[in-house]
Amino acid sequence: MIQRNNYKISLFYLYALYSKKVYHETRTQVHCLTKINKQNVISKRYFSQQKDIQEQNIIKNSNEHIPVMAKEVIQYLQPSPGKIYVDMTFGAGGHCKQILESAPDVKIYTLDRDPVAYNIAQELSKNYPEQVIPLLGRFSDLPSLLSEHKVEKRSIDGFLFDFGCSSMQFDDAERGFSLSKDGPLDMRMDGYRCPENPTAADVIEKADEIDLYQILKIYGQEKKARKIARALIEARYMFRKLETTKELAQLVESALDNEVRRDQLGRFSHCATKTFQAFRIFVNNELNEINYGMVLANNYLKVGGCLITISFHSLEDTIVKRHMTGNIADSVANTIPLKYLNRSKTFSVNELQNLVTSPWIMQHKHVLTPLCEEVDKNPRARSAKFRAITKVI
Repeated sequence: MIQRNNYKISLFYLYALYSKKVYHETRTQVHCLTKINKQNVISKRYFSQQKDIQEQNIIKNSNEHIPVMAKEVIQYLQPSPGKIYVDMTFGAGGHCKQILESAPDVKIYTLDRDPVAYNIAQELSKNYPEQVIPLLGRFSDLPSLLSEHKVEKRSIDGFLFDFGCSSMQFDDAERGFSLSKDGPLDMRMDGYRCPENPTAADVIEKADEIDLYQILKIYGQEKKARKIARALIEARYMFRKLETTKELAQLVESALDNEVRRDQLGRFSHCATKTFQAFRIFVNNELNEINYGMVLANNYLKVGGCLITISFHSLEDTIVKRHMTGNIADSVANTIPLKYLNRSKTFSVNELQNLVTSPWIMQHKHVLTPLCEEVDKNPRARSAKFRAITKVI
């Protein structure tokens, strides 16, 4: 079984840009804030009867979920009878259902850290017994979960990653991911199964100004990160603790004077969008999980196996590209392309061979994006970037 400690999984960009201050300390500080009243957190966060009803509605509505670039997934994954796949981001099960319908007698291990998605996978497994095996956990939990089912390395035919939040997480105001729906400032993808983990509200309340600035600047790629960080600090002393998504969105609007922004398609974009993205990535340790997920996919895929990734912003896609090109060190994606590294450094033949050798080969020449027809039907697919690679070593 793979030992997680063997891999140096550092925070992706913060490690490079702020090497004088190991940023893992920031995350450790936030996670070790034992002064937070755990009993209050548990009493607030556990599922209520109303929440259970909402979950059941989500499960019923999962059939209406539109998976992103499902046609391309089937085209490059090429499901066939007897093959074994791992859906690393099951969500509402849209891609998984497409795979099951495209070929008989396939087995799919469905992984998701969200208990709601896990419940949907369990319901699906009733219709496909022995074919759908639900797994509850993060990417980094995969080795222990697969070992329970006696799955060995180099035995999987295909991996599928659909990074980011699922539609059902955005649509549920109580999860705190959407700035268009007022709800508690939570943002934990694990939901309520880990009540001791800090929420976005906890991070905003406890992190200092420098840490807030770095979170916003690096994870949100927010140009006005310093201004927003200053506003968050001032809000602690002028107002009560920020506890809802509406309060955070309004504070960012006020700090930026209701700045009008537009996305790549020229459509209106809320000025707090990048702020929400930054805190979501930090709270869920997403970049580390993605990096480790790519390492695990390499370990468990057969030679000739297929890995498909669907990313929605450059931070995710950059990690994928670094792994594809072999630009990694100690199992961590390098922060800059190889051609921009130290020009004065010389390499031995073995070092050079390791640098230019990648275990992957692209199945298509350029990154794929959704067709206009798909974006019209599913606007959330507009920023998707699709990559399909084959393991060759």
